[in-house]
Amino acid sequence: MESIVPLTAAPQTAPTYRRYSVYREQDKAPVARILSREFFYIGKNTRSIDYLVNLFDGGYAAENTVKALNILKRIEQQQKSYPQVFIIDSEMSLPAVAELVNYLRADVRFRGIPVIMDKSTSSNDCPDPAMLMRIFDDVIDARKADNKLVQRIQFLEKVKQRSLKKSQEKLDILAALRKNATLNSGRRLFDIFFASVAILVTLPLMLLIAAAIKLESNGPVLYISKRAGRGYRVFNFLKFRTMRCGAEKQVEQLKHLNTFGEEKEKVFFKVTNDPRTTRIGKMLRNTSLDELPQFFNVLLGDMSLVGNRPLPLYEASMLTTDEFSIRFMAPAGITGLWQIHKKNRHCMTTEERIRLDITYSQKQNFLYDLWIIAQTPPALIQKENA
Repeated sequence: MESIVPLTAAPQTAPTYRRYSVYREQDKAPVARILSREFFYIGKNTRSIDYLVNLFDGGYAAENTVKALNILKRIEQQQKSYPQVFIIDSEMSLPAVAELVNYLRADVRFRGIPVIMDKSTSSNDCPDPAMLMRIFDDVIDARKADNKLVQRIQFLEKVKQRSLKKSQEKLDILAALRKNATLNSGRRLFDIFFASVAILVTLPLMLLIAAAIKLESNGPVLYISKRAGRGYRVFNFLKFRTMRCGAEKQVEQLKHLNTFGEEKEKVFFKVTNDPRTTRIGKMLRNTSLDELPQFFNVLLGDMSLVGNRPLPLYEASMLTTDEFSIRFMAPAGITGLWQIHKKNRHCMTTEERIRLDITYSQKQNFLYDLWIIAQTPPALIQKENA
């Protein structure tokens, strides 16, 4: 069983382990800042232990790594507080110490606790410094332990916690990438199948629309513009042409009609009853049939069936901050939360649209995509630009 030895007690001969409890009067506490901090010493140097007892509020001591592991298991069973630092005698066997340190680093409860070597009993034959750096976080002489040691331990704790946080962030990113890779593979197969079927079914209708566009006005059947998709990747975005040729050059003249406001910082541009729209174009927009060529974008891998709306480059260039760039983690899509958001869609603000994009980027998964696809048909007939 664990034996509790008071500060004034003489050390026992060859103890299995000891727990030191130090009680100080408040007005005599030399290190008030480290109240309730405990150490764990591994080794036979009782003199170093005595120095540490005077500095800390309590601690554990074990002769070797095997007994240290037994103490750690007992600490867990008895639900006692964990030590704030492991200090290991330099005379201990390095292979045994390395095995113990690997155990500590593998356990989430101990991996953030600094491991320090006590060199107070070391001989002139110092181990390989590179090996020491792999095992220990720092090297000290316990006989010279003072308040600076406490500050050192606090600093090492912060460094280790920051390192662990970065490591966890990397693991989270890798996990997200693996998840996205699986999601993207399944999504890609679904996209190819669905887009292929859609093109075969709607091909006669697309040919009729192309003929109608040609008959009404001169110019190309398709409107091709550069858009930014996932990861700001630029691609050629396809739509049936719904405006007169040269409509893009009139954007500056129509800024005062922008439903999102005419300020320069406004990201999106849309005009209700746009005077540049042709008669066929108005019908195509009201029925969303102008979007049919985007199934070819899906086949080419530029877009997915479900995703965030691909933005013109001048709009995407205004969304490059960390907060807004999250929307570009999702693929560009034919349909998405914009399209199925039926309530007050005509007066949706820029911030609301960006928020919907970010929401989709964070929640995207195959079942969520299927739900959005199921919600899309009721929203297809609309009286505004999508």
